[in-house]
Amino acid sequence: MPEPEIPPDAEPAADGMAELRARAEALERQLGELQREAQSRLVLAELKAEALRAGIIDLDGLKLIDLSGLKPNASGEIEGGAALISGLKRSKPWLFGSVSSSASAKPPAAQPPRQKLATEMTDDEYRAARAALLKRRS
Repeated sequence: MPEPEIPPDAEPAADGMAELRARAEALERQLGELQREAQSRLVLAELKAEALRAGIIDLDGLKLIDLSGLKPNASGEIEGGAALISGLKRSKPWLFGSVSSSASAKPPAAQPPRQKLATEMTDDEYRAARAALLKRRS
């Protein structure tokens, strides 16, 4: 609801000043609440990211952690978040799945196909390879 404008040349009355002070205090309280809420959301988002990296099955398991002591540092990261999640993983291992071997496995190095040597071939393979070679030459 918009407040009536006070003309710049008029002196506000004493009750007007009290009203402005009360309004400023209410806005400061509201700002403090919004900052605390934003901070708690940031803490929860950082912990969710750590928990997902650790392999948590259900993010509802984060409700078991006391978040009151956690605060973000200047860069917005939670100090000790990884240690907190690893502690949760040790105390409640059923909340975490086993690490997937397919996610961390490296594919074999690419190697160009190499021709089979004659010494590695059976007699039948050698005859077939020799016939194909002679056929290509002619």
